[in-house]
Amino acid sequence: MNRILFGILVVVTTSLMGSSFAVGKIGLAYFSPLLLVGLRFTLAGLIMGAWVWKKPLPKSAGDWGKLCLIGFLQTAAVMGCIFLSLRTITAGESSILTFMNPLLVVIWGTLFLGISYRLTQWMGVLIGLFGVFITLGFHLQWETGTLFGIGSALAWSIATILVKKWGVRFNVWVMTAYQMLFGGILLLVMGFTLETPKLIVTPTAVFVVLWLAIMASIVQFATWFYLLNHGDPGRTSAFLFLAPFFGVLSGWLLLGEVVQWHVYMGGLLIFAGIFLVNWTFAPRRQMSEKAQLAE
Repeated sequence: MNRILFGILVVVTTSLMGSSFAVGKIGLAYFSPLLLVGLRFTLAGLIMGAWVWKKPLPKSAGDWGKLCLIGFLQTAAVMGCIFLSLRTITAGESSILTFMNPLLVVIWGTLFLGISYRLTQWMGVLIGLFGVFITLGFHLQWETGTLFGIGSALAWSIATILVKKWGVRFNVWVMTAYQMLFGGILLLVMGFTLETPKLIVTPTAVFVVLWLAIMASIVQFATWFYLLNHGDPGRTSAFLFLAPFFGVLSGWLLLGEVVQWHVYMGGLLIFAGIFLVNWTFAPRRQMSEKAQLAE
């Protein structure tokens, strides 16, 4: 791919990922958290579902069950935790905690998929986890939102492992559409049963939902999958470290959030850890994994 085009698309998708935290926090003035994220992904899932309905669908109840589990983890758990975290911590802090998920993927990949990683990648995990500790202010007396932020990273990392294990069963666009739809419907149910629903309809509220559903979900997913399909996945994933940067930047620009110095320092260490984990993916290791799968 042309480097300029690649760079533009990387900035587009990671800025949409990061800015959704600040836009979501604006939406909390008009919606209760679970209701807002439920509306976002139900609408996005319906739009994408209408687009992919002619593509191959899962053929067995077991495959539909796997798709629903991915939707529960990737959409309901991740996004539910993110929007609940925004009630007590800043958009920047929530984005930093959420995007430590690649560090957890290394641990789960080693334990459950038997993937071997280099020393530099394990150094990245340790540096990233130390960065999380610094981000939290050098202490363990966390806010409730901090726990939700870590929960979103945990759910995302588990979903990533399941997608790697089961993804070959599904058309990637069908999987994306229906996991969003299932997760969104589940979040809507949770929004009406587990919290007191709040819905204030204004032009700003409608704009927030449409932006989150179309730009921060459909466009962001489509751009990211395009990059993964037209470049080396390991090297492309390294650019995820830009998303927390845009999360902090958008929180400052849109919400006027003041970020403490330890959050910046911790964030830089997390970015460095994610970079080391992802950037050292080598073609020979990927070829070795393909050879193992072929056997």
